[in-house]
Amino acid sequence: QVEFVETGGDLVQPGESLRLSCVARGLSIDFHSIAWFRQAPGKEHEGVSYIGSRDGITVYADSVRGRFTISRDNAKNTVYLQMNILKPEDPAVYYCAAAPGSLSTDVALLSPSWYDYRGQGTQVTVSS
Repeated sequence: QVEFVETGGDLVQPGESLRLSCVARGLSIDFHSIAWFRQAPGKEHEGVSYIGSRDGITVYADSVRGRFTISRDNAKNTVYLQMNILKPEDPAVYYCAAAPGSLSTDVALLSPSWYDYRGQGTQVTVSS
């Protein structure tokens, strides 16, 4: 059974940092591209960041570029999202999604429907 588990969400103040983790179980991420999406209450799913399977190409949404960094540790079957300078508009449930191979960077952040697997998510709250 394939499962993705996200951890690391928390309540922080504006300007602070968090690191989210996405651990894959029952599947090796070596040959999968991974993306982080987020969804706030009443809003659509938003692609945040993507990292390719072999080439390691990264893609970021304009809203997080320069503040967030995606990385992967295939030996630990884990993908990370380092989030710095968190803003009041960042709160959401953050979840990871996986697709075999690599996706075109044109579609990588468009929709979670491009991905075969996704986790349940972890809540990030930013409040002073």
